Amino acid sequence: MARDLGPARPEEVGLSGDGLARIDAAIVKLIDGGELAGAVTLVARHGKIVHANAMGAKDLASGEPLSIDTLFRIFSMTKPVTGVAMMILHDEGLWRPEDPISRHLPEFAGVKVWAGRNGAGDAVLEAPHHPPTLGELLTHTAGFSYGFNPESPVDLIYQAAGVWRSATLAEMSAKLATAPLAYQPGAQWLYSLSMDLQGAIIEKLSGQTLPDFMQSRIFGPLGMTDTAFHTPPEKQHRRATVYRMSQSRGLVPVEQPLLPEYEAPPGMASGGGGLVSTAHDYARFAQMLLNRGEFGGVRIVSEAALALQMSNHLSDEIIAGGFGIGLQQIRPGYGHGFDGAVFTDPVAAGIPVGRGTYQWDGAAGTWFWVDPVNDLLYVGLIQRMAEASPHLQAITQTLMAGAILD
Repeated sequence: MARDLGPARPEEVGLSGDGLARIDAAIVKLIDGGELAGAVTLVARHGKIVHANAMGAKDLASGEPLSIDTLFRIFSMTKPVTGVAMMILHDEGLWRPEDPISRHLPEFAGVKVWAGRNGAGDAVLEAPHHPPTLGELLTHTAGFSYGFNPESPVDLIYQAAGVWRSATLAEMSAKLATAPLAYQPGAQWLYSLSMDLQGAIIEKLSGQTLPDFMQSRIFGPLGMTDTAFHTPPEKQHRRATVYRMSQSRGLVPVEQPLLPEYEAPPGMASGGGGLVSTAHDYARFAQMLLNRGEFGGVRIVSEAALALQMSNHLSDEIIAGGFGIGLQQIRPGYGHGFDGAVFTDPVAAGIPVGRGTYQWDGAAGTWFWVDPVNDLLYVGLIQRMAEASPHLQAITQTLMAGAILD
């Protein structure tokens, strides 16, 4: 059977059509209850799409329904794509996980670590116990923060430096290098702009902009025709409206987007959260992961590099440390690979997926996972900013377990 995302009936690949319908019914219940405007879901097993459905509205005011090819802001589902871009360069021998970041971005030589304030209120900085490495950068353990926490002194330094107000990734990197690390490298897991900094490394190593590199090495070869860091004017009508939940008014459109909207490729493309995509496009990327690096007869990345990306790299101490972000909580059985989370023991983690399942989600509620044991992928796309959102990833994973017949 070709693993090319052609169509098949659920029962042909060992799935229950009724079980898949129950998953969508749970989502429709949330739509009917005003929790979501709409959702697009896609399921593939053994390389075949067995279920794709568009439910609810693309825009509540107009009542226009979602369609399978609606464009969504996938935000942090960009991160695994950036991870693959890094692994492509790893295949070319251009970096190693043990490399100091400063080997590739020299501005980080001599970076210090925040150690609090002294009695006079002045910042105290100390030397890192070791220079932060690329392996730590790919696992949110290098010492960086995201820059959005007003209670973090390091984040306030990011804001004063204008890290997120940079014209290019190189400028962002230079500004970031003037700030201290938030903690000793390797000592914590802190969700961060590490994948955006990886974008600067990708540009440095490849000689291409991040959008050009991803287009030429990932999106083009995979046939991902609707995935980019921008939405050209002729595709704007296909974009789903992004909402937030108001306690008094229910779902209301987001007036200030988390990241800028672009009509052309941006100079500072966010490798941590900048992509726009569709369910079918992201399924091609996810199937490439399940195919161990190739799709449609084209190899994107080596099997060995992808195995490295989709393996846990966190120590037992960090896994037990109570770290996490939003619905992605690091815990026993649930660690972190390169640019995405990995189930090392699903029973301990409390989610009925196969061992080695690799996943992430996005700030507007999008989610995906690839399950190598069950040879299955799932893509779910909504547009509700994720504060206090239903845990759709866990809900759909639990229901999916009941839909697997074999």
